[in-house]
Amino acid sequence: MLSWVLLFLVVALVAGVLGFTGIAVQAAGIAKILFFIFLILFVVSLVVHMMRGD
Repeated sequence: MLSWVLLFLVVALVAGVLGFTGIAVQAAGIAKILFFIFLILFVVSLVVHMMRGD
């Protein structure tokens, strides 16, 4: 999932450089949402792993 975040971040940066501000804003928004989903899933995974004691 982190690769999707990086992909949308690159799309946002390229679109911003080329002047497509609407596309850049939307791609950056998608990247931000995916990053927070990744972060939440990572924390949940970390807590579950610590609770199991493996």
